[in-house]
Order: sequence, then structure tokens, then C-alpha cells
Amino acid sequence: MRRLEPCRLQEDWARTLQTPGRLGPSQTRGGGTAAAAPDSRGRCGAGQDRGSARASLWVPGRKHTRFQEESPVVDLNVGGEFYTTTLGTLRKFPGSKLAEMFSSPAKACLDAEGRFFIDRCGTYFGPILEYLRSGQLPTQHIPEVYLEAQYYEIKPLIKYLEDTPQIFGEQVARKQFLLQVPGYSENLELMVRLARAEAVAARCSRVLVCLVRNEKEDANCADALRSLEANKRSVVKFGPWKAALDISDLLDCLNMDIKAQGYQVCYSHNSPLPAKVSDYFYTFSFSWW
Repeated sequence: MRRLEPCRLQEDWARTLQTPGRLGPSQTRGGGTAAAAPDSRGRCGAGQDRGSARASLWVPGRKHTRFQEESPVVDLNVGGEFYTTTLGTLRKFPGSKLAEMFSSPAKACLDAEGRFFIDRCGTYFGPILEYLRSGQLPTQHIPEVYLEAQYYEIKPLIKYLEDTPQIFGEQVARKQFLLQVPGYSENLELMVRLARAEAVAARCSRVLVCLVRNEKEDANCADALRSLEANKRSVVKFGPWKAALDISDLLDCLNMDIKAQGYQVCYSHNSPLPAKVSDYFYTFSFSWW
């Protein structure tokens, strides 16, 4: 009598991807029925022969179910939110990261209930799924859905969202505006670091900012900046820049980007410096409690 090879334990059986030519849970090449799964001791049932089996494909997110080519049902756990859809829906755009997640069992991550787990915010996955199912375009939470569409690399949805007023205004108008200001991101980070450094036993921190639009204004502020440096007073300097940027717009961008990081901040045009240079200096106040 032919000796059978040992099989995997029963709990792993339903999750195993079996490539063509390997044994399926209940199929043999001749059409007969083999044992459905190994017993609790990991032994193969009668008729289970690896060399004579038909292919059995893996279904992510569903226990004890074989993947069938006609878009099987898939259970998802996206950041604690549960969804049910089909494999065909998830693979609708072959070049997307979402389709890639379901192209190989090596990329699978299952939760305790056997659902396919994706470690992203589940709230905004709903609009993504509706778009994949029916082409329905999102109308709410556009910036958040845009970030998720970028993560899953769903290019048609990304292109649509980039044309919406919310994303177009941020990506095209405001970001292009800020690209005209040399060192904007670095100076913004420096402002936050200075504010935090002064926050010890204080209700608020104040950061002095100097804004100069051109070389002439830069020269006018040179003496004041040297004096502040001699007195060990920190100043964050923006400019000069070449584009025709309005100071008030730059101040609003700084205020917006700092608040987006969760800080309570406001700015004022009061400076301890002489009147001839005070127009170039602003104070940003960070409130801690």
C-alpha cells in the first residue's frame, strides 16, 4: 500500500495556497472525492495524493472556502471596520496597491476571525469601496479619502479628487504659492521647535518671525537681526523671495500649517524693534493650556 505524505495541521489547511499540481481539500484529478482535510493529528485522509490532485486556490479573509474564479466573497477588517466584498471588486484596477494585496498569499494578514486585515483607517475605506463597486464618486471627507486613494494607488480616483476644489486649492494653488518661499518647511519646523523649547513652566511661547520680500527689505533688517542675535533672541527669517507674494497670505499659511499639527497659535504685528523695521517682524504665540 502506498504511503501518504504528512499534511499540514487542520487549522492551517483552509489558509494554504495550493499551486497547480498540488492537492486540493476535496479534489482529485479523476474527479473523485478525497478527504476534506487532515485530521486533528495532521494525517492525510484516504485518497489524498499530492501528485494526482487538481489545483485548489486560496481565498483571503474566508475560512474553509476555496477561491473560485467567479469573484468569491471576501471579508475585510480595515482598521477595525468590517466590510464584505468580492475579489473581483478589489482587483478592479490591476495596477493598484489594493489589487496587489490580493494577488499573493505572501501579502496576506488575517485577524483572529480569518478576515483579511488592512492596517488603515476603516472610516474612509467605505467611499473607496463604493467607487470600486459602482464608480460612485465621494462627496464628503475629500482630503481624507484622497489620502486613502493615494495609499491604495487607485489612479482614476486620485485624478478625479485632484480636480475637486478642496484638493485643487491645496495641491495647485497653495502649495505652488509656498514653493516660491525658500526654506518654508524647514523654517516652519524651526518655529515649532523654538516654541516647544520655551514651553517649560509657561502658559504660552512666543516666536519672533521676520518676513522680507526682496533684497532691499533684507538689507533694511540686517542691523536689527544682528542686534537680536547679539542679545540671544531667536528669530525665524523667511525670504527674500522672487515671486510677487503677499505677506498676509504667507502669514495665513504659517498659521494654518501650525494649527494643522494640533497647536493653538495666533500671530500679531507687535515688535519691540524700532518703527523703521517693525513692519517686517511678527510674533507667533503658542498656547499650551
